[in-house]
Amino acid sequence: MFGGGGMNPQKMQQMMKQMGIDVDEIDATEVVIKRADGDQLVFDNPDVTKMDARGQETYQIIGEPETVESAGEIEAEAEVEAPGESGGIPEDDIELVVQRTGATEADARAALEATDGDLAAAISRLE
Repeated sequence: MFGGGGMNPQKMQQMMKQMGIDVDEIDATEVVIKRADGDQLVFDNPDVTKMDARGQETYQIIGEPETVESAGEIEAEAEVEAPGESGGIPEDDIELVVQRTGATEADARAALEATDGDLAAAISRLE
């Protein structure tokens, strides 16, 4: 929780309680932060701590986030990577869906076919 510089954790909790600070661990499986540019930071299985100091709540998230681009940027990438291709799903689109979702190539191809090649919809379908 906190590095007390060698202090006994129970003693630290007692001192924080005396100062009116309550600390609770939150059992979270995922935390998503939506940024102003439309991108998202996604934390899978983070350590989340809520601290209430006299009515002011603060949340601490510990983990490694993955940046997920907004759907508009994903569609723009697809247009740049595969302009004017016809007859089937471009391999670049399949690789992009695999990278974003961790799905197999077969699942990514099926999702793209089911969504008529719409990258954002295919990614949403697999998440």
